[in-house]
This record gives sequence, C-alpha cells and structure tokens, in this order.
Amino acid sequence: MKELIQLLKNFFGYTSFRPLQAEVIERILQKRDSLVLMPTGGGKSICFQLPAIYLPGTAVVVSPLIALMKDQVGGLTANGIPAVALNSSMPEEEKQQIKQRCIQGKAKLLYLSPEGLIGELDWLLPQMNISLIAIDEAHCVSHWGHDFRPEYTQLAVLKERFPGVPVVALTATADKITRLDIMKQLKLDDPQVFISSFDRPNLSLTVHRGLGKKEKITAILHFIRAHKEQSGIIYCMKRSDTEELAGLLASYRIPATAYHAGLSSALREKSQDDFINDRVEVICATIAFGMGIDKSNIRWVIHYNMPGSIENYYQEIGRAGRDGVKSDTLLFYSLGDVVLQRRFAEESGQSEVNLEKLNRMQRYCETDVCRRRILLSYFGEETEHDCGNCDVCRNPPQRFDGSVLVQKALSAILRTGERIGMQMLIDILRASGRAELIHLGYHTLKTYGAGRDLPYKAWKEYLYQMLQLGYVEIDYASAGVLKVTPLGRKVLFGEKQALLATYREPEAIARPAREKREKKASPKARPIYPVKAGTIEETLMDSLRQLRRQIAQQENVPAYIVFSDDALEDMVDKKPLTAGAFSDIRGVGKVKLEKYGNVFVALIRHILNKA
Repeated sequence: MKELIQLLKNFFGYTSFRPLQAEVIERILQKRDSLVLMPTGGGKSICFQLPAIYLPGTAVVVSPLIALMKDQVGGLTANGIPAVALNSSMPEEEKQQIKQRCIQGKAKLLYLSPEGLIGELDWLLPQMNISLIAIDEAHCVSHWGHDFRPEYTQLAVLKERFPGVPVVALTATADKITRLDIMKQLKLDDPQVFISSFDRPNLSLTVHRGLGKKEKITAILHFIRAHKEQSGIIYCMKRSDTEELAGLLASYRIPATAYHAGLSSALREKSQDDFINDRVEVICATIAFGMGIDKSNIRWVIHYNMPGSIENYYQEIGRAGRDGVKSDTLLFYSLGDVVLQRRFAEESGQSEVNLEKLNRMQRYCETDVCRRRILLSYFGEETEHDCGNCDVCRNPPQRFDGSVLVQKALSAILRTGERIGMQMLIDILRASGRAELIHLGYHTLKTYGAGRDLPYKAWKEYLYQMLQLGYVEIDYASAGVLKVTPLGRKVLFGEKQALLATYREPEAIARPAREKREKKASPKARPIYPVKAGTIEETLMDSLRQLRRQIAQQENVPAYIVFSDDALEDMVDKKPLTAGAFSDIRGVGKVKLEKYGNVFVALIRHILNKA
C-alpha cells in the first residue's frame, strides 16, 4: 500500500485515498471481481487507473462515449501515464499504431467502446497481457438502469474469454434492482459490492416550482449573472428549447451553445469542444449530452424541466463540482413536465417501474423537508441531520392551519364535477372573467371568488402543497384534471386539520438590461492583469485563473486538465513560494510539478510582493 500511495502522489498529486478507493484497489490486486458505486466526483477512475499503473500489462477500459474516452486519455497523458483509446473515427494507420503499442505492453490503459471491444475480441485482446477489465458507466448494461444501452449486454462474454482477469464495474447511480442486474448481466464471479456515500455536500440544491416561461428565463439570467464567468449546463427536455435558450443567452452577451441529438455530429462535437475548452460558458443541452463528461470546473447545473427519475437527476447534477469545490444546482418544476414525463413512462417498455420512479421524482420536487435527505434515502443511505445546503433548509417553512383554504379549493373542484385543472381552479377561486370560465357557467358557483384575497402565485403554491399532502390528485388519463382524494374529503368535512407551509413571495429578480449582440473576440495570450479585488486571495485567484487559461490555450487542452479549480483554491490557501511547497498542492504530481511549478510559483511570489 505504501508503494501505491507513492504512485498516487507521483501521478495524481494526492497523498491519501478517498473512502473505499484503497479497498477496491486491493480487491483488484487480488484478481477478484467487484461492483463499485461512487457519486460523480467521488474518485471512481482512480480505482482502476492506479492498479493499471501498478500491475504489469494493460488495463482494458470499456467506456460508452468517444468524448469521455478522449477526456480520460487526455487527463492521464497530462499526468505522464501512457494511455490510449481506439475508436471508429480514427484513421486506420493510427489504429494499427495504437494496437501495436498495446500488444507490446507500452500502454497502461486502453479505452474501447463496447462495440469496439467486441470487434477486437478475436484479434487484439488475445494478443495483449490484460491486467484488469474496467466497465465504466456500468448502469448502461441494465434494463432497469436510467441509460440502458443494448451494446453493453454483450460484455458478459469477457468473463468467459478472460476468466483469470479481474473485472470491476463502476457507476455513479444504481438502485438495488439495477445493482443486482449489473452483476447478473456481466456474469461477475462472486463480486464484492462497494457503495460509497452518495452525499455531495459541495452541491447546493434548489427547486423553483410553478414558474411560467418568462419567469424561468428571468430566473436563469439572474442565476448566471451571479455565477459570472463560470461554466454551467442547462438541461432541457425539448431540442427546440436548447437552441432558443442558447440564442437568448447570447443576446445578453453570455457565451452559450446548444447540444442535442438532432444536430449533425460535427456540430455536436464543436459545441462540446467549445464548452470543455471554456470558449463558451454555458451549454444548453438535452440528456444526449454529458454522460461521464470529465470537465471538473462545471460550477452549476440548471434543469429547465423536471427529469423523469431521481437517478437521472442525480447523475446530471453530479456533473457540477466534480473537483469538490462549492457548486450550485437549480431545478424548475411544473405540472406540465409531470404530464409529459408520465406519457414517456407509460409508453416505455417498463411503464410500472418508470411511473414509480417518476412519482419519487415528483415528491422530491414538492417536498418541504431537506432535499438531500430524500436523495440519500432513495439510494439506501440514511442521515439523522438536515443538510443546511438546500432551499428547504435555508428557508424552513412556517406552518399554519390551512383547513379553510383547502376546503375552498376542494369545494370548487367538486362543484365542477371534478372536470377542471389547476389553472381553471385558480381562476374560479380568484373570480376571473375569462371567456371559457363564463361559457362553462363556473361564475355561478358558490365558490366563485372565494379565494380572491390571495394572489395567483400563492394559490398555485398551496395547490402544489395539497397535491404533496395527498388531498388532491391529478387524473393524467383525463387531461390532467384534479380529483379530491378520500383524505381530502376528511379535510373538507372537518374530520382532519390541514397544516400548510406559509407562502412567501420569492426574492425580487431584477431583469438585466438588454445588451447588444456582440461577437466575442477570440482569446489571445496576454500579460496577466489581476482584477482590483477586496482581498489578496481574490487577486491571487484571478491571476492564477488567467495563467491557467493561457497555458491551456498554448497547449490546446481544457483549462481543468492543467489544474482543477480545487488545485487553484489550494494554491490560494497555502500560497507556496518554493517548488517543494508547490508539490504539496492537491493535484500536483511529479509531471505537473516539473512542467508548471516554476511559472505558478513565480506568479504567486509576484502577486504577494505587490500586495
């Protein structure tokens, strides 16, 4: 283990293992199979990369996406580790050179897609000395997983063809049924299951519910302005929304691009490359983007629409803050999203399971208890304490006896014959004069205008709470009309009290002044002029980011490949003035110390001398 820790420091710049990493590595060195569940940013990759360096031969890594393979190989190469990838888009001559390196044992890791691996099963792989097999994003093998891929099901042949080689399957998200299916599908031999904590305390969790389109746009602009020059992802359900949002953000001089499966492969690749290399700050994308994206300095994730399951949501927010630095997440939730996701679930091959997963996601959005506790509980992890870093914990609700308010709403629903949705119900309660309401005769109801003392947004919030508390339900089979439940009838007839959380006006969000479209000049190397900041730490951080950006541009690599945000924060904290002190920075291994140490130390000295 002492030798492994030395390798960890030399190649990755860390002096100790994260939870479970050492145990997983030890299991691999014993040539035994394992299933590893670690949240995004929890250090899954080191579990197979470090033993690959230590063991003789070459590790074979199965990965689902070319972009992911490229990211991982780029990061390993930057750390001085001989790693290669094979994919179908490479010229034949380059493929043959890579294969020869693997046969000669000159590469420590070979990355392949599932299809690529099956294609090399009879030629390349038998000629290699395979040290271990790692199957990344292993949830893709399971029909129960949130991102099932049929080509992954062929991987069971690996245990038959290479019985003496240890197999480690890794994923960030898998519930109990998915875990069992992964082990069965891959035919793992008596595997040990390692489950790390799913807690990501560096991620803040916020849900906004019931906002209209204009309100969502205003909130997004406000949010991005508060995260100036930080990378972020906006996930959308519809392809058209990605393009519309990217165009809108660009009109506010926020560099943004769109990404979805309907774009040509060249356009998708350009969008992803621009985002990874910080040429744009924001990528507006469908779920076609992001699995395994290795960009460590994504500081925020917004969900423009509610995802269909907690697994999807957790996987997607996990793309923020992979380096452990504080990052923010924001989810917009509306009943329109629920209706659309329900239709998708009903049309899927496993409607019963997918509908239950959707219900769990909906309850997460509607809850007024600590959101992190709900996430952890979903994955089988309990905690006794609230997190203090979600919107519910930051603003704990005050409760009041809302029985009369609930009775007004339930009475209105019943008086219409349970044939109305939420919008019409609010209009009846607030005495709207719109034509459809009058035409249907709802203005003659006894409850017409019974809730005119409350604003529209307050009624919308209270109706969401009634859904959450089980007083009403939505009949999705009948155009989403509201039905009163047996529990609701108890409140209506005074048999049960209804405690509601007090509605509070959301903080005012100032809409930024519209600015002219402006072409962003292409970045060029320039002297470093730190911003005038309130503290030396802020000045130093800005200077280090400028230096990192210039080096990344010169080497044509993403900035986080040079150093992660976490490494820069450690430099600001420790202020190393010698090469020896710089080697103690998190993420500084032998190669990066020799390559970048002098120039970063010189900059730190310069800034401190000017202070």
